[in-house]
Amino acid sequence: MKPLIAILALAVLALGPVSLQAAGPAVPLDRVNVDVTNQASLQRGAQLFFNYCVGCHSAQYMRYSRVGDDLGLTENQLIQSMIFTTDEEGELVAPGSLITNAMTAAYGEEAFGIATPDLTLVARVRGQDWLYSFLRSFYLDESRPLGVNNAVFENVGMPHPLWELQGWQEKHVDREGNVRLQVVEAGMLSGPEYDRAIRDLVTFLSYLAEPMQAERQRIGMYVMLFLLVFLGFAYLLKKEYWKDVH
Repeated sequence: MKPLIAILALAVLALGPVSLQAAGPAVPLDRVNVDVTNQASLQRGAQLFFNYCVGCHSAQYMRYSRVGDDLGLTENQLIQSMIFTTDEEGELVAPGSLITNAMTAAYGEEAFGIATPDLTLVARVRGQDWLYSFLRSFYLDESRPLGVNNAVFENVGMPHPLWELQGWQEKHVDREGNVRLQVVEAGMLSGPEYDRAIRDLVTFLSYLAEPMQAERQRIGMYVMLFLLVFLGFAYLLKKEYWKDVH
């Protein structure tokens, strides 16, 4: 039985990279360097998320109050800028509620052909570079039901949520197969401004996926400092124990 399990495990590992490669992007991913300790960037990213994303996507493993505390918002600021979901009685949900929305899985499948995914952990599942490239790679495609496609995720079942900011792009492929996206109808933001906005949004999504990462990094620095100091004392102790031997 154990050899059979080992063989099956090796087979899964062997097939894993093939599956990942098949699901890879059609264009190279752009690098993005996010800083989850930048509170201003997190606040701008949160504003984009709650204005453009939360209508279809939830973040059901995070609470509004936690986001407000980490982003340095008062309760009034939190309610006014982030809480738009209502309960069964039509009242805004409490700040301590999980970040959900009114879109059901059945409605998502009817509207987009697939239930809209939760975005709490999307930065860990997809990666920051993938999200940054994906949100900048929508283009017009009349063959798609919603009129748009994505160069990073072909045949994606969602509209371009940020078209008002970016505008509309067209896809061009040269003889070598290189993909180039060109803005044909300008949006509210210039190219660099839109790139910065997407960086802020990816920063917030990265924070959602691991709210403790900034604190973990801070604690990690103290741990490394402690280990270095302990290493010095351990070396001196070793010399003391072995001085008669040498």
